[in-house]
Amino acid sequence: MTTDQAKPRRDVPAGSAPSRRRARRRSRGRLKRLAVTCGVLLVLCGAGAWSYVQYLNSNIKHGALSFGNQGVTHNDAAGRSALNILMIGSDSRDTAADLRLGGARGSVGGPVHADVEMLLHVSADRSNASLLSIPRDTMVDIPACTDPKTGKVYPESPHEQITDSLAHGGPGCTVYTWHQLTGIHIDHYMMVDFGGVVSMADAIGGVPVCTTGNVADPYSHLRLTAGKHVVKGVQALEWLRTRHGFGDGSDLYRTQTQHMYLTSMLRRLRSAGTMTDPGKILSLADAATKALTVDDGLDTVGKLVGLADQLKNLQPERLTTVTMPYAADPENPKAWVIPMPEDAQQLFSMVRGDIPLDPHGRPAAKAAAAPSTAAADPGPSRAGVRLTVQNGSGISGRAAALTYALRALGFTGTRNGLNAPARQSATTLSYPDSAAAAAQSVATALHLPEAALRPSADVTLPTLVVGTDWPVGSVYPTVVTPSAGAVPTSAKQQSGNDSVCAKVNPVYSW
Repeated sequence: MTTDQAKPRRDVPAGSAPSRRRARRRSRGRLKRLAVTCGVLLVLCGAGAWSYVQYLNSNIKHGALSFGNQGVTHNDAAGRSALNILMIGSDSRDTAADLRLGGARGSVGGPVHADVEMLLHVSADRSNASLLSIPRDTMVDIPACTDPKTGKVYPESPHEQITDSLAHGGPGCTVYTWHQLTGIHIDHYMMVDFGGVVSMADAIGGVPVCTTGNVADPYSHLRLTAGKHVVKGVQALEWLRTRHGFGDGSDLYRTQTQHMYLTSMLRRLRSAGTMTDPGKILSLADAATKALTVDDGLDTVGKLVGLADQLKNLQPERLTTVTMPYAADPENPKAWVIPMPEDAQQLFSMVRGDIPLDPHGRPAAKAAAAPSTAAADPGPSRAGVRLTVQNGSGISGRAAALTYALRALGFTGTRNGLNAPARQSATTLSYPDSAAAAAQSVATALHLPEAALRPSADVTLPTLVVGTDWPVGSVYPTVVTPSAGAVPTSAKQQSGNDSVCAKVNPVYSW
């Protein structure tokens, strides 16, 4: 090639075919460089997103859901099941941040208590929800628990404050204690400590609250003027911990101010557009994964996002907060409480039966009238049933009484299994798949409700565990399920759509 040939031809018109070909080549080159650049950016963004998700996953602390058997969940006619999440507020002072926020240094490394215990129940159709609190000073029987991390065995502790359950190996024991008391199957737990409350409040931009007057609590250090405020950071923690500043200065009123805070938080999340703002979502995700300890079923960001997706359509007006009906404990009436007989069980049964606590839900189906007596049928079908009866009621002789009654009804293969491993509130009849018909036969004879039947791989024979809900008699007591909204009047109830101001304790007003 000569020098003249190597030079560009200047006599080719700009619109000629060679000129157009060169333009197309330059354009294709630019597009190729742009495509490569975009590809690199996508790879980098994808890697960055993956790395960030892994970072969030590494923040999450998690553990076993329950230290005991809770049975299985029950689906509605559409195949859906209710969702129950136990929320626990820990008083741990084992980090420098928690210690700065409250408590004495002498408590570091000591037993941890569940200062706040609330069960979020979301209906199977996700149309309504309830928030059930049990006061920390409620006396219950804490079942035997084994810490899966250390192997330490904590024996059963009869008549102990429910707040102490967390010190029996961790949140898995608190979950099991709740199940034994209420009969409610719990799907997940979430636990937060002092520092977590502060970071979560900051991440959502604070939570609106209201007081009827000026309050100055020297114990929690909460100091507010009368009216509306948005609390965040340490002040949010002070609000949740204040016991002396509101109501009668007791822990029982404190649960109501905690309800106010949580329902206000829900309204804040919905109205502030938090769930549609990427920046707020990232901030909340970072704070939440650092603040929360969850069960193994929520141990990744993906699982937490899936849970949030189930809760995203909850309406504040269909969220009802309620405190377990309680009575003074005769052993220490000034300091302790016990579940109020009948009323507490009625509330627990509503949650177990997925009955809305607000009056806007579907009415409960009327219970069919049960026969006045259980007719004996000594036929071969009953005689061939092998069955074990265990006493989980805490009332002496219940397993023996039901064993004799079942034999009289023709279930001659019934044996007395004496005491159940732990006390439980709801009577259950567990059975392997191969004995479903036999279990149904027993349930029909005893008039057991459908919810008592529990398919289980943990038993080889149908096993009837008599709960505290069946204290006397050989036929299960007929209980008419309350209709929607029929919450016992002894329970402290409030709609999640209410903006209620906390009543200031006059002793700590200024």
